[in-house]
Amino acid sequence: METGKPSITAYAAAVHRAAHQLADGGRILTDPIAVPIVGQRSNEILRDQDVPARRLMRHFIAARSRFAEDHLARAYRTGTRQLVVLGAGLDTFAYRNPYPDLRVFEVDFPDTQRWKRERLTEAKITIPPTVTYVPIDFEHQSLASELVLDPGPAFFAWLGVVPYLTRPAFDATIDYIAARAGNEVVFDYADPPESMTADRRARHEERAARVGRLGEPWRTYFVPAELAASLQAKGLTEIEDLGPAQQAAKYLNRPDLPTNLAGGHIIWAAVR
Repeated sequence: METGKPSITAYAAAVHRAAHQLADGGRILTDPIAVPIVGQRSNEILRDQDVPARRLMRHFIAARSRFAEDHLARAYRTGTRQLVVLGAGLDTFAYRNPYPDLRVFEVDFPDTQRWKRERLTEAKITIPPTVTYVPIDFEHQSLASELVLDPGPAFFAWLGVVPYLTRPAFDATIDYIAARAGNEVVFDYADPPESMTADRRARHEERAARVGRLGEPWRTYFVPAELAASLQAKGLTEIEDLGPAQQAAKYLNRPDLPTNLAGGHIIWAAVR
């Protein structure tokens, strides 16, 4: 992140969520606020959305939000009453939150938060009293010093952030989450590029170069088995990890893909 500027990749992710509503009818994730918060006309949002790489990306972004919200619903049913959205960007859950007693803490880079609040005002989206904004730079500040939660477990939605972090910053956040029994987290990550097929690696490296030029390079990758072992060692003993094939089967009715296909993962883990 660059001081004085909001996250460009956060805006790109919001455009993909909006495009999912328009191009796919919200097949994976229904989000009536996704289009208004972007602040673009429909034809601008849909530009180039038929390109295969963009279609794959919007499906992935919709799937990771759906996966997080489904797990949050289960956590809410068992008593969790606070949600922490790490790297909130233009995420809209807090403004369509169906749970009146669920507190939502939006944690993000200060300039991105200011920009988001401007977008909410321009789109005439009301900020509910259940929302608390927590400005933080993950590379230079700690959650322990900046985030004050109520007693009891919390659910952490950490989408579109982990690949941009250094490994120490990732570990510090996981350690914070793992410190309280009952906490849960959903985040996304990518397999190492060398494990991908040639075409997927080419697409990955093209996009990595593009976001790198924007000043938000990808820094961290994980081998799934090694990540699971690391999380379990920290106390996150319950894990569900969906790779590209599992996501396609679950959300797109595509059970035909190779189960070991490398690419972007979405993972849930809980402290029990």
